[in-house]
Amino acid sequence: MNIAVRRQEAAASGNGRGLMGCLSFCLGVEEYGIDILKVQEIRGYEAATRMVNTPPFVLGVLNLRGVIVPIVDLRIRFGMAEVKYDSQTVTIVLNIDARVVGMVVDAVSDVVSLELEQIKPSPELAGARSSAQVIGIATTAEADGERMLILLDIDQLMRGADVGMLAQA
Repeated sequence: MNIAVRRQEAAASGNGRGLMGCLSFCLGVEEYGIDILKVQEIRGYEAATRMVNTPPFVLGVLNLRGVIVPIVDLRIRFGMAEVKYDSQTVTIVLNIDARVVGMVVDAVSDVVSLELEQIKPSPELAGARSSAQVIGIATTAEADGERMLILLDIDQLMRGADVGMLAQA
């Protein structure tokens, strides 16, 4: 989900206001968004079968209709202090480069249509692990004020060397 490429495609097609669909979800008090086209399904949380020699944020694997799916808890991956599983906790099943991966989040909010002009580049922050995983910040007007979404490049996030689930492109 490269915003610069999408802006160029929208300009070339004569539609300078390209749209992008995002699935928004919560991790703690923050809201994040990922490209809706990467989402295969949303499931209620279920415990995964733990695998040996995996990082703590890789909860294990699930068997989803005959497909063995690695499950990553984004709360643990992002270093959140408190991780609890409740009725709102869900697993978002993603299809990335013909591989199926699941990620556990606190809750799914909704699907948001964003105009590319609403997406601003993420700021470069000292000490940040990787700005390549955050493609931008989107702000939308809501009835009770503005809503800010941190847009993740889920391909980059799942390709990270510490995840090791998807081969580097």
